Amino acid sequence: MKKLTLSIALVAGIMSAKAQDTTCTYFQGKRVLEFDYQTSEILYEVEQNSKYYDVEIKYGDVLCLHFSDNKHRVRKVITTFFDNSTREDVLDSKDNVYYSPQGATKVSVSKSKFFCKL
Repeated sequence: MKKLTLSIALVAGIMSAKAQDTTCTYFQGKRVLEFDYQTSEILYEVEQNSKYYDVEIKYGDVLCLHFSDNKHRVRKVITTFFDNSTREDVLDSKDNVYYSPQGATKVSVSKSKFFCKL
């Protein structure tokens, strides 16, 4: 019985050590909300006045980007990885959710722009 209890405690410890945090950033026009993904508690709210809004990510964590612009727009998203390589994406910003890829340490999100896709 002691071995069973010990092994359960060991497995629980290993699983919690590898747990990753998920934060969410919500964009609606110029309004930006940062909130906890698990509890939906708003951490803070700001207005995006600069060309890009930067979000720092701890190594191993996940960032959820929720775009909720009222009109069909796009946002340019630049992802910086732990080895300083970057990736640029142009993402639809009318009610879409995106997650940061593995190894991302910084995500920069532009203001919403009108863009016609052919």
